Amino acid sequence: MKQRYYSLDVFRGATVALMIMVNNPGTWAHMFAPLKHAAWHGCSPTDLVFPFFLFAVGNAMSFVIPRLQEAGPAVFWKKVLKRTVLIFAIGLFINWWPFIKWEGAELVLKQWVDPSDPSRGIRILGVLQRIAIAYCFASILAYYFKEKAIIWISAGILLLYWAVCAMAGGADPYSLEGWFGTKYDIAILGVPHIYKGEGVPFDPEGLMSTLPAIVQVVFGYLVGVFIKKQGQVDWLWSKVPASNEPHFKLLAGMFVTGFILVVLAWVWALGFPINKKIWTSSYVLYTTGLATMTIGGMIWFIEVQGVKNKLTQFFDVFGKNPLFIFVLSGILPRFLGLFRISDGVAEDGTQKYIDAFAWFYKYVCAKVPGIPEVGSFVYSLCFLTLMWVICYWLDKKKIYVKV
Repeated sequence: MKQRYYSLDVFRGATVALMIMVNNPGTWAHMFAPLKHAAWHGCSPTDLVFPFFLFAVGNAMSFVIPRLQEAGPAVFWKKVLKRTVLIFAIGLFINWWPFIKWEGAELVLKQWVDPSDPSRGIRILGVLQRIAIAYCFASILAYYFKEKAIIWISAGILLLYWAVCAMAGGADPYSLEGWFGTKYDIAILGVPHIYKGEGVPFDPEGLMSTLPAIVQVVFGYLVGVFIKKQGQVDWLWSKVPASNEPHFKLLAGMFVTGFILVVLAWVWALGFPINKKIWTSSYVLYTTGLATMTIGGMIWFIEVQGVKNKLTQFFDVFGKNPLFIFVLSGILPRFLGLFRISDGVAEDGTQKYIDAFAWFYKYVCAKVPGIPEVGSFVYSLCFLTLMWVICYWLDKKKIYVKV
């Protein structure tokens, strides 16, 4: 019987859904605290979303790598490099899209470097670019090394990253100003092509902090391998488990491992703080531990207890076209932003404009009674629902966009 792991599909879909929701509030000025990233050190629920997705990428690799090993190196390199380049290119496409922008009353091209402000341009890195790079190197490790060797290499990467951060950083090496990676991003990518959301050139998906992110994917792969090895029996899809021992070993192993990783992360955080924006090694352990226990819980409810309801189906739909719907959620608002709607007159007498999504938030969601965060959250849910409807239609038509 071909093994199916519906819980992993639900986990991936839930992660994509949360990524879409937290990236599309009604307004960034009003968001509930759990939907915000930690200001610097620390980890909010939103800070779990991206590492969980990288972890899910690794889970999926555990099913693909054995087939690639059977096919041989030529097939492996062709597939991995093609997928890496495509995902990276799609990420760059999103950053540049829609290639034109409004400047006053006219549309102008979005140039690689903004001629009116040479410090600004098209950002090179981003979420999909990090996924592409991390997937590529994690695939190489998974293809050429055994599990024990991969564990040692991963530990070495995390320790090396800690050492370099501490020794190559400033007086406060784990601060925004003192982190060592920014100078390399500036030197390699250039100031115009780096994210400036912190008020200064600093890229949260920078080159140096992508190194520990590779380990995040590797850990997802190792957990996926463990699930496959412990799940080679019929209990996964049988109402009456063939034996209590298989799922006990699997779930006990996942929960114990996850708990140990979380504790190790807390201890390590005493010297190397948990921080998403520089993707610290303690952050990798912490989020991997939580992801492992989360999947363990899903396996218990979905695979062992047979729970399959509207909620699991809702997230599963997202898991069928994860990359496509994430990309669409990024490009659709930007595209509609080109079509402006008159929205009154400013104090200086100039015409004000608004796009369709902003109009919907301002005149529908923001009117919902309660504090402003409520309206912003309602908009996020409406946008998520729109994306779900598209995914549901694609699933019904058996259309699955794969890279």
